Amino acid sequence: MPGVFVTDNDSFDYALRKFKKQVEKAGVLSELKKRQHYEKPSIEKKKKEAAARKRLLKKLRKMQGM
Repeated sequence: MPGVFVTDNDSFDYALRKFKKQVEKAGVLSELKKRQHYEKPSIEKKKKEAAARKRLLKKLRKMQGM
């Protein structure tokens, strides 16, 4: 669980930035979005395969441009 220890001379903005960085690193927001609605395993698998295909095509386009 992300948490930030703040000293007396730290500003609120600094502490907030530090906390946001820790939350993003821990993957809390992506996990929250993932758990908002239940997805059947078959649909989840199709989405993962589509994302992998998209990454591969992007990589291939990048390689052709060089």
